Amino acid sequence: MAMRASNRGALASALRSTRTVLSRRNDTTLRSFTSTQHARIVVSPDTPNMRFAQREPDVPGGLRVPPINPADKYAAKADDMHRYGSWLMGCLPKYIQQFSVWKDELVIYIPPSGVIPVFTFLKYNTAAEFTQVSDITAVDFPTRDQRFEVVYNLLSVRHNSRIRVKTYADEASPVPSITSLYDGANWYEREVYDLFGVFFIGHPDLRRIMTDYGFDGHPLRKDFPLTGYTEIRYDEEKKRIVVEPLELTQAFRNFEGGSAAWEQVGPGVDRKPETFRLPVAKPEEKKEEPKK
Repeated sequence: MAMRASNRGALASALRSTRTVLSRRNDTTLRSFTSTQHARIVVSPDTPNMRFAQREPDVPGGLRVPPINPADKYAAKADDMHRYGSWLMGCLPKYIQQFSVWKDELVIYIPPSGVIPVFTFLKYNTAAEFTQVSDITAVDFPTRDQRFEVVYNLLSVRHNSRIRVKTYADEASPVPSITSLYDGANWYEREVYDLFGVFFIGHPDLRRIMTDYGFDGHPLRKDFPLTGYTEIRYDEEKKRIVVEPLELTQAFRNFEGGSAAWEQVGPGVDRKPETFRLPVAKPEEKKEEPKK
C-alpha cells in the first residue's frame, strides 16, 4: 500500500509540474505575440496611386495608366555598364566594333577574327574574369549577307556579372572555336552546328548532337521546310520503321527585314469579336423525289 501511495504521489506531482510548464509557455507565447509591434510600411509620395489616376470620360470606369519606363530602375547600373563597355572598347579597339546596353545587360559585337583574342581577354583579365560560358546559340537572318548571328553568354563568378558577345557568319565562312578556352563550349558549338549549320574551325569533334543520323538540313534555319524532307513511320507490312521522302507544298514565308518565319505577312487587320461570327447556314435545297 505504501508503494502504491508513493507512486500516486510522484505521478500527481509530475502532472502538476507539466501543467505549470505548459501554462508558462502559453503565457510567454501570448505575451510575445501581443507585444509584437508591426513595422509601418513607408510609401514614397512619388509612387503613383491608381485611385487618383485619370479616368476616361467616355468609358465608364476606365483608367489611364501612367507610363512607366521599365529601364528606369536600371539607370544607375546602366551607367556603370556604359563605362565598362567603353573601357572594353579602349582595351580592344581592333576587335570590338560596338557595344550596347539594355537595362542591366551589356552586349559587345565583334568580327569572327576577334573571337579568340576577345574571349582570351574576357577570361584572363582581372577586371573581367568571365570564366564560365553559360550558353551559345545563333539567330538566322536570311536577308543579311552574314545571315547567322552567333551569340555567346558568359558569366563571371568573381564579379557576379554577365556579358553577351555577338559575332556573325554565313553558310561558308567558319567561326573560330573557343573549346581551347572553355571546355563547356564543346556541346554548345555542336548544337549550333547541328541546328543552324554554322561551322566552328578548330573544334575537336564537330558533328551532329540533336538530330538523327543521316538527317538532311538544319532545322532552325528559317528557310528549312516546316514539314521536313523525310517522313519516318512504322510500316505494318515490313514490321519495321521506314524513312520515305516527303513532298508537300510549303506555304509562302516572307523573310524581308529579318522577320521570323512565324510572323504575319502583310499589314494585318484589326479584328473585333463581331467579325469572328460564323455565317448563317443556308437552307438546303429540296430534292425532288423520283416518281415511281
